Amino acid sequence: MTFYSIVFPSRAADTRSALPTEPACLADLNLNQLVKALTARKRQYNLGPLLYTPLHNIATVQYRQAVSQDLETGPLLSVIKTFAEQMQSVRRHLGLVEKLEYPYHKAGWFLAAVAGYCDAVAALAQELSQAELHSQGLLDFRAYLVAYVAAEPFTTLQAETRQLQAALATVTYCVTIKDSRVRVRKYEGETDYSVEVAATFERFRQGAVKDYRARLAVGTGMNHVEAAILNFVAQLYPEVFARLSAYYSQHTNFLDETLSRFDQEIQFYVAYLDYIAKIKAAGLPFCYPEVVTDSKTIAVEAGFDLVLAEKCAAEGVPVVCNDFYLQGAERLLVVSGPNQGGKTTFARMFGQLHYLASLGYPVPGRTARLFLCDQIFTHFEREEDIRNLRGKLQDDLLRIRTILDHATSQSIIIMNEIFNSTTLQDAIFLGRAVVEQILRLDALGVCVTFIDELATLNQQTVSMVSTVPPDNPAARTYHIVRQPADGLAYALTLAERHGLTYAQLQKRIRA
Repeated sequence: MTFYSIVFPSRAADTRSALPTEPACLADLNLNQLVKALTARKRQYNLGPLLYTPLHNIATVQYRQAVSQDLETGPLLSVIKTFAEQMQSVRRHLGLVEKLEYPYHKAGWFLAAVAGYCDAVAALAQELSQAELHSQGLLDFRAYLVAYVAAEPFTTLQAETRQLQAALATVTYCVTIKDSRVRVRKYEGETDYSVEVAATFERFRQGAVKDYRARLAVGTGMNHVEAAILNFVAQLYPEVFARLSAYYSQHTNFLDETLSRFDQEIQFYVAYLDYIAKIKAAGLPFCYPEVVTDSKTIAVEAGFDLVLAEKCAAEGVPVVCNDFYLQGAERLLVVSGPNQGGKTTFARMFGQLHYLASLGYPVPGRTARLFLCDQIFTHFEREEDIRNLRGKLQDDLLRIRTILDHATSQSIIIMNEIFNSTTLQDAIFLGRAVVEQILRLDALGVCVTFIDELATLNQQTVSMVSTVPPDNPAARTYHIVRQPADGLAYALTLAERHGLTYAQLQKRIRA
């Protein structure tokens, strides 16, 4: 049975790079924080190439979604975690072997590593044989694993390992130390007086007492005296130790490449499912989105910013969910409304949903239909950099020009608060020119702006507004709803800039 990967259905579908570049959009979308969280405790698995490689093939996305759904069902995730812990122990043993100096000592730890490997693989095969699986990835892996553990190379390795462990368990010896001389001989049935000594002093015990015995650290290293004793023991049992040396030489490549790759790649799912578990526990929904490339009709129900939700869940703060959709000729969501009303969070959510869907992950939301794009381009406000000798407006224009030069009809473009540094008239002129170019590309996207006129350019633009309570305009609901712009966004921005909002004026009066 052939099996290539649990994250790619075939070798031909594997598009990852050994040295991937972090997509530029991740920082603007705060997904760099997600990557940091997912890799923090999984450094040994090198998840970067997978997290930095969005998919462009629907079949591969569906392949991953099915694997993730299997892992979420029943006790399978726990089984995989147990296997991962056992394999970590195997790798620690092998890492120790590389550092040890004395041959028999190295061979002994190597035997322990192989024994742990055999036990882990056999246990996983047993558990998977009883699991109810539906994904092609895990079904193919199970078939491969069952064939592997039944094949002669593994059964032979397993038998040799057990036999050698049993043989070493029969090795007994005595060490006599007198002055600076150490003598090693075979154990000849001498009485073990430790039991009698303990029984003698047991009569003096008076209830629970403090244990004054020193706790000595158990090390894995071996000094020259211990090594010499081990060599003497090997001379006493030459056949057993000759088998140990031969075993070490013959099985250096015992790790199966496919199983090692599975052990590494399955953590791509485990890390993310662990991350969203606490968010789910807070009552927020996740779903496996329908991904499309032949239609630009998209919709999300009860979506939210994943990274923000993780922080809110940890602090017990409620999260506001939002819906959106684009249908027919609609391509661009133009989001306006008062500052601090959740507009930037909404834009990030839009980008996060599409990026997570392109990895094959479940996304934040009750239901979702998303476009599988070629790239996500983002333009979020940045601090002016005096080193490039450009003003903020010029820097904005150059960044947007780069986006428009590289974007295609299959791209997603997210712009947040563009042209805030110029006059209203110039902002309208430049904003209209940029949006019209995006619409000519036929790209999907979001534009967060104070320029309400951009929401009514043509049938390709859709107005969404950050709402406030009717009886308290200073408050924020963080709900972004599909409705015509109310014309107040720029007025509020201007008032805040000059300290003339209701709250600011009240503060001045009280002072």
